[in-house]
Amino acid sequence: MSYFDAASSAPLHPVARQALLASLDEGWADPSRLYREGRRARMLLDAAREAGADAVGCRPDELTFTSSGTRAVHSGIAGAMGGRRRVGRHLIVSAVEHSSVLHSAELFEVTEVPVDRTGAVSAQSYADALRPDTALACLQSANHEVGTVQPVAEVAAACRAAGVPLLVDAAQSLGWGPVQGEWSLLTASAHKWGGPSGVGLLAVRKGVRFSPQGPADERESGRAPGFENLPAIVAAAASLRAVRAEAAQEALRLRELTARIRSRVPQSVPDVDVVGDPERRLPGIVTFSCLYVDGETLLHELDRAGFSVSSGSSCTSSTLTPSHVLKAMGVLSEGNVRVSLPFGAVSEEVDRFLKVLPGAVARVREKLGAPAPAPAVVVREDVLVVDALGKRCPIPVIELAKVIGEVPVGGTIRVLSDDEAARLDIPAWCEMREQEYMGEEPADQGSAYLVRRRS
Repeated sequence: MSYFDAASSAPLHPVARQALLASLDEGWADPSRLYREGRRARMLLDAAREAGADAVGCRPDELTFTSSGTRAVHSGIAGAMGGRRRVGRHLIVSAVEHSSVLHSAELFEVTEVPVDRTGAVSAQSYADALRPDTALACLQSANHEVGTVQPVAEVAAACRAAGVPLLVDAAQSLGWGPVQGEWSLLTASAHKWGGPSGVGLLAVRKGVRFSPQGPADERESGRAPGFENLPAIVAAAASLRAVRAEAAQEALRLRELTARIRSRVPQSVPDVDVVGDPERRLPGIVTFSCLYVDGETLLHELDRAGFSVSSGSSCTSSTLTPSHVLKAMGVLSEGNVRVSLPFGAVSEEVDRFLKVLPGAVARVREKLGAPAPAPAVVVREDVLVVDALGKRCPIPVIELAKVIGEVPVGGTIRVLSDDEAARLDIPAWCEMREQEYMGEEPADQGSAYLVRRRS
């Protein structure tokens, strides 16, 4: 089985396993106690904090260990907003932030900064969003779904010029290197770089106004209540140091493998859109979307072939809504596959994936296309109407593709759909197929999407 979903959770690094087992024997006592066992635990905790701070690029007393990356985000945003409550309750986020950031932002007045089709923000868009009552800005260092690296240093400079702290979610990138720029707060999660789950990092620079929210607690500077999970913390710090030592060489190797996927998938699979920035990206992530494919079905096909990958497709979500990242980028969401290679990924397994993928996509397309009932089509005032109501992605797009040839060049097709994914996928299909998307209008049920045939 080839595990290609390291962006969700990386396999436990061997160094993390060794450190975890050793610290179970040595680090079980309360590090706040003065007796021998407590002092030994305190030494382990202090050493882990120094190692973590060195990797982050901050002082040890600026670093807090939390119970998860999500908890680090929630505590960081709440504490920063609490510390600057006299300034206001305005918060700036990008449209492609991790859900932990977006859920925290719901408690405040939010400006959501858009991204381009690669998934990147511009520093100018953050500068334009700043207001006198802006208390905090948030930006990920790199996107978790498509791998695009964000211009953190430029955004941090714009925020600093306005006196606004910037919180950086570095969960995906910290294993590859420190975050550049004059950021104010930083969060990360150990299981993203091969540490154990249940350990997060929160760094708060000296001088940043920060007021921990919730009941007071004496541990971790009051920013992370509860007894420290010392064995996991030690393992997290040890594995972070280990992956950093390997990062430069491993990044070169994984970039070659992901470049191979980016170039060969469109050659071997028709109607594929490779998304994300082709250059400013993390080494191990490559994401693509396949027309006329149900994402969940494709993932099952690849799982049967021995590959563990993930998807941002709407069809893999219980809510049946498109990935907010792909939606913000304005790219195709159906049939989405994210390949995120772990440290040590084998070149031969990448080649085997590239051999298996075309057949898997073809089988899914056959399942969705051949057995599907013919689309309900009527001609009304020289407009071809496709009734796809009640049909989920990617069926509305499949039915549109089937009938585009039935209208003359310049003719119009009106697609009726009540699936939210159609709002993203039909325009994306038009761009890929060089047809004209004319917009959306209300219908008796759902919405009507207008498409004009160009060729």
